[in-house]
Amino acid sequence: MPARNATSLVKPSHLAPEERRWLAALRAHRKAHREKSARRDEHLVETAAPAATPGQRLADAVARTMGSWTFIAVQSVAIVVWISFNILRGTAAWDAYPFILLNLLLSFQAAYTAPAIMMSQNRQSEIDRRRAENDYEINVKAELEIELLHEKIDVLKEQELLNLTQAVRDLSTQLAQLSARLPTTTANPEL
Repeated sequence: MPARNATSLVKPSHLAPEERRWLAALRAHRKAHREKSARRDEHLVETAAPAATPGQRLADAVARTMGSWTFIAVQSVAIVVWISFNILRGTAAWDAYPFILLNLLLSFQAAYTAPAIMMSQNRQSEIDRRRAENDYEINVKAELEIELLHEKIDVLKEQELLNLTQAVRDLSTQLAQLSARLPTTTANPEL
């Protein structure tokens, strides 16, 4: 039997109609992804993630600092010292009860840190979105590769079945030829 290309033996007829549709959709997606990858590779310099701007680095630093237990502890100690000092000074305090200056400083801090934290979160979510897209593409590619392996195994099983069927035919033919050559003997009761 002449050697044939493995893909020429693949018969999608063994797949259910829905499986054929999925396989066609996966192949179309793979083709689109390869074309997209080829275009992206051609312009790799242009599509590389840009370095963080000074504003983005500052927003990341603010988010990293404000989102730490160290910051919470330092700010809590500073507020307790502020309030204690102003209560103990009595009428000579620079920010007497209801601590209007402290409220102003905390509002000022919140007004500037919240947008910086949001900028950092937006940047991180964009990075996460790109990673998720890459993971999705990798998963699709792995699924296609697994499907291809399944097809190859099916082809090998089909070839093996054909070889075994042919071997059985050959053996049957040889057995028939041997049977034809043997003389027909009647059963001898003496033996």
